[in-house]
Amino acid sequence: MSAPMHLPPRPGARPDRAGQAFARLLEARTGQRLAADRAWRVDTAIRPLLARMGLSHADELAARLTETRDTMLEERVVDALLNQETSFFRDAGVIEGAVEAVRLATAGRRPRIWSAACATGQEPLSLAMLFAEAGGPMPEITATDVSAGAIARARAGVYSQFEVQRGLPIRRLMRWFAGEGDRWTVATELTDAIAWYRHNLVADPMPGGGFDLILCRNVLFYLAPDLREQVLARLAKALRPDGLLLLGAGETVIGQSDLLVPSMRARGFYERVDRAAAASRRVYSRA
Repeated sequence: MSAPMHLPPRPGARPDRAGQAFARLLEARTGQRLAADRAWRVDTAIRPLLARMGLSHADELAARLTETRDTMLEERVVDALLNQETSFFRDAGVIEGAVEAVRLATAGRRPRIWSAACATGQEPLSLAMLFAEAGGPMPEITATDVSAGAIARARAGVYSQFEVQRGLPIRRLMRWFAGEGDRWTVATELTDAIAWYRHNLVADPMPGGGFDLILCRNVLFYLAPDLREQVLARLAKALRPDGLLLLGAGETVIGQSDLLVPSMRARGFYERVDRAAAASRRVYSRA
């Protein structure tokens, strides 16, 4: 999922002025924060961008941002700072459990799924493969990410040899991809089943509600607590009353939101609070 770069800290290091400027830009554009002990490595993340622009130092890029207020350049910097760390069938058991939970809950009707912060698309494509192989109606899958570059790559559906080797069994590679050299293109049957578009979880209007499943993994813990609470509230509103939310392994709604609770139907998932039931429990507890 598109999230700030995770890089090993160097004891005693401090972010330089350019690094601070880039970190502020990232937070302003996405709401995501770079941890203070990692910000000094920002120059490593943007080094490829510096090379493409013919610049030798991060300070030159920071100065150009200040002088020009070039929104396209700002976008390129933000994209460089985001780490589109993902893979096909990442946490395979979790993805398979999500598909099974949705198939049981929707009982033959067409499910609606949102893969939020989908990075370069491996998560929604993994879901599409599982549903296609299981038979029945293909869900309506919405896939979004804050990075325009990541969404463009996902929409194109072209992956490197390294990317398809990460989590993708050979039988699925042979069934769903066409290879040419070290590039693999996913079948249009899958990409056409997915609506791809850029979306900022913090600032943009949410997709139309009524999702049976929302996956938003490994991005919320990069947000400030107040933004995290706001995003969780918006995710809760986008769910159907019986819909499920899947977060990353290190994320939880506990202590973050009173609109979502751990699901009693599907282990590891969250669901909307039943307001009527909650009110009844409060009345009963006071009686």
